Amino acid sequence: MPGREATPITWAIALHGGAGTLSRDIELAEKHAYEVGLSTALALGVSMLERGDDGLDVVEAVVRVLEDDPVFNAGRGAVLTADGVHELDASIMDGRNLACGAVSGLTTVRHPIALARKVMTESSHVFLSGEGAEVFGSTVKVDRVENSFFTTEYQRKAWELAHEDAGEVVHKDAGEEHGTVGVVVRDKNGHLGAGTSTGGTIYKRYGRVGDSPIIGAGTYADDRSVAVSCTGTGERFIEQVMAYQVAARIRFGAQSLADAVSAAMVELPAGAGGLIAVDRYGQIAMPFNTTVMHRAAADSTGRRNIGIWEEIIELS
Repeated sequence: MPGREATPITWAIALHGGAGTLSRDIELAEKHAYEVGLSTALALGVSMLERGDDGLDVVEAVVRVLEDDPVFNAGRGAVLTADGVHELDASIMDGRNLACGAVSGLTTVRHPIALARKVMTESSHVFLSGEGAEVFGSTVKVDRVENSFFTTEYQRKAWELAHEDAGEVVHKDAGEEHGTVGVVVRDKNGHLGAGTSTGGTIYKRYGRVGDSPIIGAGTYADDRSVAVSCTGTGERFIEQVMAYQVAARIRFGAQSLADAVSAAMVELPAGAGGLIAVDRYGQIAMPFNTTVMHRAAADSTGRRNIGIWEEIIELS
């Protein structure tokens, strides 16, 4: 959009629905479902930011919408583990004071991002996992569901194919059509926030945990620099401490957002995934090195767009 750079940005938001591989020959109905999911989540974030809502409230609300959308691998629509159950992870971070919360291995919490925030605000801890996280969820009264609530027919069929292959796809999360969801925000007060939620990688075993619930790897926010949410092969993002690496390049290396994300992405092997980021000035970056990254962005200058493959679709 011409002239956007010259217009002060008072708020900005970016979100993703995962990175991986996806043929352009998919059914129009499937493509439409992705686009509707992205645009619906974006519209909610825009409406909240326009009226001046706190950025962290926006992060949680938009991630919750994505967790409820069955086309994404988070909440309802999450992949199944080797044991045929769902184990969900999430994290959230407040750029004002570096407060953060994370959870992993959830099986009955409808919105993992909500429990991650409760860990941040209603406990003295940062990261809770498994049964302990579930017990904490009972004390703070988050929405609970049966594990089967998260199952979709698509993911059931994907599990059956993985099972036939004797679990050989256990480390191929970046190769799936769906992935982690995440949101990054700069609100009208200049505060940054980030949140990430995932069902993990299909047919995962051994209690595997990826980058999504790990502060600094999959999620990071600091008002002095940037808010980041990552998606892809979690192991590679953990190795590179990717979310914090982008923040450090900006804060300590004095790099621009564009230069910071470009340099950080060079450290990832091809096909590893991507990230979304918004800096303290409201600038947005959404790089990826996979076939697709489901993504959307908007800001106070009128920017409204979504993308699946390389091209960007401008929204009216």
